[in-house]
Amino acid sequence: MLTRRTLMQTALSTGFVPVAAMAAPLKNIVIASSNGLACCRKGREALDAGQDTLDAVIAGVNIQELDPEDTSVGYGGLPNEDGVVELDSCVMHGPSRRAGSVASIRGIKTPSKVAKLVMERSDHIMIVGDGALRFAKAHGFVEEDLLTDRARLAWLTWKESLGSDWGPGLDAPPDQHGQARLLERFPNARPEWLAWAREVAADPPTGTINCLGLNTKGEISGCTTTSGLAWKIPGRVGDSPIIGAGLYVDQDVGGAGSTGRGEENIRVAGAHTVVENMRHGMSPKEACLDALKRVSRNYGDDLERLKAIRLRLYALRKDGVYGGASLWSHGNRNDESTRIKFAVNDGGKSRHEDAAYLYERPA
Repeated sequence: MLTRRTLMQTALSTGFVPVAAMAAPLKNIVIASSNGLACCRKGREALDAGQDTLDAVIAGVNIQELDPEDTSVGYGGLPNEDGVVELDSCVMHGPSRRAGSVASIRGIKTPSKVAKLVMERSDHIMIVGDGALRFAKAHGFVEEDLLTDRARLAWLTWKESLGSDWGPGLDAPPDQHGQARLLERFPNARPEWLAWAREVAADPPTGTINCLGLNTKGEISGCTTTSGLAWKIPGRVGDSPIIGAGLYVDQDVGGAGSTGRGEENIRVAGAHTVVENMRHGMSPKEACLDALKRVSRNYGDDLERLKAIRLRLYALRKDGVYGGASLWSHGNRNDESTRIKFAVNDGGKSRHEDAAYLYERPA
C-alpha cells in the first residue's frame, strides 16, 4: 500500500520523489473582493494568454474603475465632503519585488495604471495629490470630471441631511422638500437611485476592489484601488494605497489585500500581517482571521463598538490556496443578500465564495 510514509522513505533513500508525492500543478488563479466577478474573469483571461500577473490584475480592476455604477471605485466613485472625487491605488509585482502607489489623485479614471507608472517610471513608491495628477498627465493621461450624476445626487443628499445651509430654506414651501424636489433636480434619476442616495448619505460606504493573481509559474501580483470613504475630509487617505496595509505581496509566500474601513486596517498593517502569518504556517483563511482579531483587540473585543466597522481581508498563497475573511458575517443587517463573499476564478466562470468571519452579525 502506497502511504505518505513509504513515499517519504523512498524519497530519502533514493533521492527520487514519486509523482504521487509531488504537489498538484499550479493553475492560473485570480481572486478579488465581491465586486470583482468581471475583474476575475478578465484577469484570468489575461493570465491564460500569458500576460504578466500585474498586467492581468490591473486589467481586471480597470473594469470597475471605469464602471460608473460601481460607486466605490474610479469613475463614479462617491466624492469627498467638497463633492470632489479623490482616488487611491497601489500595485505590487511579486517577481520583481517592486511597488507603486498614488493617493488623493483627482481627475484620472484609472489610478491603478498610474500606480504602475510610479513603479516603472520613477524612483519613488508613492506620489500623492496634485503631484500625482501632474505625473499622470505628463505620461499622457487625460484629466476628466469623475463626478457622475448619480454620485452627485448622493453627495447633495448627504450635504442637505446635515442640517446646514444646504437645501431648502426654512421659508421654503413644504412641497420643495423630499423626493419630489430631488426628482425635479435630477429628472433622469432612477427610483432606486433615490433610495440608495438616502442610504449612503446616512451610512457612508467604504467600497474598494482588491485583486490578486497567480500564474502557473507561481508568480503573483496584486492591486487595490478605491475612491475611499464617502464624504471624507479632502486629502484623507485610507489603507488602499498603503503598501503593507491595503496590499502586500511577497513572491516567496503570497499576497493579501483588503476592502473596508482603512483606518482600522492601517493600525494592524493588515495585508503584511496576513502574509507574515502565512509565512509562519497559517492557511490564508486563518491568516486573515488572525489579523481581524487584532482589529477587535484594539476595541477591547467590544462588539457594540465594533458593530459599525466593515473590514474584509483576502489572501492568495503561492501554492494556489486562497481565502477571505470578514470582521462580520454580514453587512449592516443579517440576511442572505448581505452575506460577505469574495470572487474567485480558477477556470471557467467567476464565482462567489463565502468569506470566513470573526463575528456573526445579530439578526
